[in-house]
Amino acid sequence: MSDNGEARFEVLGIGNAIVDVLAQVTEDFLARHGLVKGAMRLIDEVEAHDLYEALGPTIEVSGGSAANTIAGVASFGARSAFIGKVRDDELGAIFAHDIRSVGVHFETAPAGEGPTTARCLVLVTPDGERTMNTWLGASQNLSPDDVDEDLVKDSRITYLEGYLFDPPHAKEAFHKAAEVARAAGRKVALTLSDSFCVDRHREDFLELIRKQVDILFANEAEIRSLYRVSNFNDAMHAVQQDCPLAVLTRSAAGSVIVESGDDVHVIEAFPVKKVVDATGAGDLFAAGFLAGLTQGRPVAECARMGALAAGEIIQQMGARAIRPFHEVARENGF
Repeated sequence: MSDNGEARFEVLGIGNAIVDVLAQVTEDFLARHGLVKGAMRLIDEVEAHDLYEALGPTIEVSGGSAANTIAGVASFGARSAFIGKVRDDELGAIFAHDIRSVGVHFETAPAGEGPTTARCLVLVTPDGERTMNTWLGASQNLSPDDVDEDLVKDSRITYLEGYLFDPPHAKEAFHKAAEVARAAGRKVALTLSDSFCVDRHREDFLELIRKQVDILFANEAEIRSLYRVSNFNDAMHAVQQDCPLAVLTRSAAGSVIVESGDDVHVIEAFPVKKVVDATGAGDLFAAGFLAGLTQGRPVAECARMGALAAGEIIQQMGARAIRPFHEVARENGF
C-alpha cells in the first residue's frame, strides 16, 4: 500500500466512545423493566442511570464500532490510535484505561460538562441472547477541535465510523480528518455502520465516498441501501465507479472485495463451530482487513484475515479478542 512516507501509527479510528456494560440478567428482569428481548434501542440519560443502578455485578469494556475495530487492529500487532469523546466521569476513565490497556493510543480530552459518557447496557439472559440499551451521551459531542491534525498526518489510514454522521459537529470532524489525511498523502477508510444510517445520510455519504474515501466497508444491506438497488450485483458495479476499494461483507456467504477497474475477489467465510455472540463481527472483519493492508498484503489475503478475525470473535462473548489475533493469524498460516 503506497502512502506518503513513514508513519507513527498504522490505523487511526474516529468514532463513538462507548462503554459496554455487560450484565447477566433473568427473563423476569427484562419483563419487569419492559424490555424486548434481543432488541437494541437508544435510551436517555435518566433511563441509562436507573437501569444501571438496577443491575447486579457488571463487566465494563471500552466499545463502539470503530473502537472495536481499532482494538482488533492492535491485537494483530499494528500500531493504532483512536479519537472519540468521553466525559470526565467514572465511565470515561474506564473507557480510556481499557482501550489503552489493549495497546491503543488514546488522548482525546474528556468533556468537562454536558452529557455523561456513552454506555451500552448489554443484558445477557441465560440463553445467551443480548438485549442492548444505548445512551450515546458525550460520544455525540465530538467536534472538529477534537481532531488532532498531527495524529491524522502521522497515521497511514484514518478509519471513520458512519454512526458518527448523525451529529453535525461530528460530521464536520469527519470532513476535517479526511481533508487533513488526503493532504498528507494518507488513506481514508469509511464504514457505513448501519443501513438506517445510510438512509439518513445517503447523499452526504456518496459525496464523501466519491471525493475523499479510498477504502469503503459495508455489509450487503448497507451497500444496497446506498445505491437504492435490490440486487447485490448492481450495488457492486455501482460502488466500483465511486471508490478505489470496497470491502463488502455478506455474513455466512463471506465477502466480496471490489477494486476500481474490473478486479473482484470472492472470499469464503471462516468455518465456525458455534456462534456464541455475533456482536462485532463486521468491526473485527475490518480490523483483520486493515491489519493485512498495513502489512502490504494483497487484498484477497487481507479479506481472509478479516474473515479469520470475524469467525474468531463470534465464537466468544463480546467484541474483544480473548487471544491475541497475531497468534491466531500465525496459527492459520498468516
